[in-house]
Amino acid sequence: MTRRLTVLFLAALLPLLAGAGQAQAAGYRYWSFWERDGSAWTYATVGPSLSRPADGDVQGFRFSVSEDSGDAAKPRGTADFDTICAKTPAEDGTKRVALVIDFGTPADAPSGAKPPAGRTACAQVAGDATTAEALASVAEPLRYDSNALLCAIAGYPAKGCGEQVATGGKESASTGAAETAEEASAQDDGGSGPSVGLIAGGAVVVVLGAAAVWQVRRRA
Repeated sequence: MTRRLTVLFLAALLPLLAGAGQAQAAGYRYWSFWERDGSAWTYATVGPSLSRPADGDVQGFRFSVSEDSGDAAKPRGTADFDTICAKTPAEDGTKRVALVIDFGTPADAPSGAKPPAGRTACAQVAGDATTAEALASVAEPLRYDSNALLCAIAGYPAKGCGEQVATGGKESASTGAAETAEEASAQDDGGSGPSVGLIAGGAVVVVLGAAAVWQVRRRA
């Protein structure tokens, strides 16, 4: 009987664990912000509204679906300052920032949307300008939410901002604008209800409780 109880317990637990794993396989659709460090892209540690690039810097933006900064897709295409800013001569009192804007792939696009072709631009702005100001000078219209999350560059996408998406690419919920572009990372269900982990844990407690009651009755 003890062995039978163990088998029943595992049978009840395995589907819950499988469901928890599936629920975690989700990400967010958003614009990530990158800085060029030598020949490689590094995920920016501050947002574009706080970053103040120097003359000659290369920065990039990529629209994609990712769970967190660890698996975020990097900008593609040319990322060389001399190439991007070749036709923009230096001027006193200004700086030049090379920008790489990657609108992502069709798989990353919201339903019904088609990503524009990627582009590069040389933003010539005031010496103390932020990356956000440099971007606005070459890729308007920009769209932000109330928490300063960058939602759209050059009008793409036309709507939405940081949606949570399931593994299959379908939108499952909104982040509620609770994160900034540089901090977008996988979270739980965003407060819309108990997480799958909590549900699974509660179910395990129920199963264990039932097992304990059965044991007491058996001994009695």
